[in-house]
Order: sequence, then C-alpha cells, then structure tokens
Amino acid sequence: MKIALASPTFSSSIDECLSQLEKLVKDAAQQQAEIICFPETYIPGYPIKEFKTQKSTPENMQYALQKACVIAKENSIVIILPMDWFVNEGKLNVAFVIDKNGEVLGYQSKNQLDPTEDNIWIPGTERKIFEINGVKFGITICHEGFRYPESVRWAARNDAAIVFHPHLAGSDVDGVLLTEWGNKNNPYYEKAMMMRAMENTIYFASVNYATKFQESATSLIAPDGKCIAHQSYGEAGVIVADIDISLATGILAKRFNKKLYA
Repeated sequence: MKIALASPTFSSSIDECLSQLEKLVKDAAQQQAEIICFPETYIPGYPIKEFKTQKSTPENMQYALQKACVIAKENSIVIILPMDWFVNEGKLNVAFVIDKNGEVLGYQSKNQLDPTEDNIWIPGTERKIFEINGVKFGITICHEGFRYPESVRWAARNDAAIVFHPHLAGSDVDGVLLTEWGNKNNPYYEKAMMMRAMENTIYFASVNYATKFQESATSLIAPDGKCIAHQSYGEAGVIVADIDISLATGILAKRFNKKLYA
C-alpha cells in the first residue's frame, strides 16, 4: 500500500483548511497514494492561543465533512480527517475515515484527553478498526498515542497493520529549531513513535502540523522501529511512501499475555 502523510500549516478559516486539504490531497493522489492522513483537529485547527482559528459549530463541521467527502471522491483517495464533532453529550476530538468514493466509514474519537483538554472536548469511549483494500488500520490521537501505548496495542491485537497518529507538537512562537530526526536532545515524541511501531511489530504513521518550532516531524515508522520517511521540520507538504504489509505481523502485540497482569 502507498500512503501519504500531510503536514499543513494552520489555517484561519474552515474554507482555508479545505483549500489546503484539497491541494495536499491532489498532490498525494498524483503520486498514487491510496490513503492520506491529516494532523489532529485539522478542521478547524487545534485550539492553542497563538493560532486564530474559526470556531467550530455543528453546522460548519457538517459542511466541512461534506466538502471533504467530495474531495475524496474527486481524487479517488481515502482521507483520514481529524476534526471537531458534536454529539448529544458535547464536542468530541475525532478522526473521520472517508473512503475513495466519498463515503464516511466512521470515526475514531480521542478517548484519553490531555489534562489541558478537559474543558475543550469530552472523551470518547470506543476504539475502532477500519479496513481499506484488505488492509486493516487503527487511529490513535496525539496524547493517547504518546502516553497510552495500550491504545496502539489494542489496534495491533485486532489485526491492524498500521496505526495512524494525528497530533500537534510545536509552536510558531517559541521553541528549539530541530535539525536531526530522532536526535537524543530532541523531545521524546519521535522516540515514542519508534516504540509504538517496534513494541507491536506494525507500521506507525505520525502526522504533525508544519510549525516553525516543531517538536516532532511527520513520520512513518516501520515495524522494526526504523524511520522510513519524514517531512522536513517546518516545511508544509505531503510525504508519500510504500509500505510492505507482510512485514506488519503484529507478533509482539499478539504474544501479550494479559493473564500475567490480572
């Protein structure tokens, strides 16, 4: 399977988000990617003070989802679209999966919120496996993928060959300019990506925004923990890479003996 990971910049409006999404999707489709993933809450954008994003409402989120479905169909590509989503209980942080025909297959919610997010979203309660062209995959969102490895293990134990990880780590205002992927002095995030792949023997695809002071690169990690491809720090765009599904055996995840921890 050929997959694409998008590193967009922050947008100030939902229409600007959709315009950038369409551009990156077309770029990925031209390179024959079958699926493309965007960063955490790409629409309307992760709510941090330094970025001015449009407020989400049930109506404009439904509008954005419908537009993304059209883009997926026009480019015949699967889109993993992280966004706000409203349910009866409140607002969720989710990642929708839209197939190449523009049909919504469902969403994965962020179930383990960061403590700073308790007043922004409500936590989800379910985990899901998706399947495209015979390949099963899971999704874990930011904090839960970095600090709750069981979210990735659950997917691997349920036959996911790859787990997509939309996240935000970085700033346009302050921080350190990283120069080398996985450097020992970098924040721990890229090391965590390696471990999520290696400890489960699956692919791990982690997707970040392109900010000036990124704390992690958009990265694709192989089942042996090696970085196959990554986007340059601070550079917007899309990376496309082939993955060999036969290497994603999930053997270490499936050997986990939960009886030992009862």
